[in-house]
Amino acid sequence: MYKLTAAHRTLPFDTMVRVTNLNNGKSTTVRITDRGPFVDNRIIDVSLAAAREIDLVGPGVAPVRVEVLGNVDPTAGFFTVQVGAFRDRGNADRLRDRLNVSHSPIFIQQYDAPEGTFYRVRVGRISGENAAQQFAEQLRSREGFSPFVVRLDEQ
Repeated sequence: MYKLTAAHRTLPFDTMVRVTNLNNGKSTTVRITDRGPFVDNRIIDVSLAAAREIDLVGPGVAPVRVEVLGNVDPTAGFFTVQVGAFRDRGNADRLRDRLNVSHSPIFIQQYDAPEGTFYRVRVGRISGENAAQQFAEQLRSREGFSPFVVRLDEQ
């Protein structure tokens, strides 16, 4: 919160990025240390320290430009597609069981948020972000999900 960090769905951890607030032209450099944001139409969540540097604390949201710094291929690596998040583990299990018939692997990741525990249902271990985006579009058209791609981190 007090360091220049950010959350991004697909950039590798420790990637340095320049974030520019397009409303005022102010920019800051942050390190990717977390996954997120898990809100439609948002590409990055910056820490409080970073938000202060680009005058984002008051409005909370603004159009931004994100530039990867250094020699990082942000599309390389393994990705998965999140198709749901539930407070009830049983709902996550039922969705996993339904999808297991036609897709593999299926992951359920427990996430302890300030609002309570969520169970994220994620499909696949896909090499390359472009292939993962294509798979997400297939899930959207065939299954009716509102999916999004997330990097699979080595842990």
